[in-house]
Amino acid sequence: ELSPEAAKIGAVNCIRFKGEKLVGFNTDVVGFEKSFAPLLKPHHERALVLGTGGASKAVQYVLNKRSIPFTLVSRTGDAENNTIQYAAITEEVMTNHLIVINCSPLGMAPNESTKPAIPYEFITSQHYFFDLVYGPKLTGFLAEAQGRGAVIKDGYEMLVLQAEENWRIWNVEAGRL
Repeated sequence: ELSPEAAKIGAVNCIRFKGEKLVGFNTDVVGFEKSFAPLLKPHHERALVLGTGGASKAVQYVLNKRSIPFTLVSRTGDAENNTIQYAAITEEVMTNHLIVINCSPLGMAPNESTKPAIPYEFITSQHYFFDLVYGPKLTGFLAEAQGRGAVIKDGYEMLVLQAEENWRIWNVEAGRL
């Protein structure tokens, strides 16, 4: 079975035994939303979402829930699914998308020297950069944004919050506590 949220997202990262059945949940939603939302400002109206995997789907769900339009970015692009290639990110795209969320593994150990191929030179102090990567704390992606005055947030708090949600599902929701 899938929780209603996991069914809408199309990705599962937590499984609970319910009698003889397995139930799938997506706890990235809770972790991302609670970590991401406090730093939002009124001018953060549109987002670029880098990556289209399972974690990206949870991010998209939260952005939709908060009525924040977004453009997906992938290596291949897909116009039918509002997805562009990294090479299509121009100064205009960066100016029109003041939220940039890295949902790719680029920058994560053991490949800390990697970062998404975006035009960092167009970052301003109006941007909000969120990296789902939680180690290292300051990825190349975030360092570039921080150096240009953008608001930044790494993925550590998201990791902790989604872990707490897993614990709640396994213990409280399952009736163990």
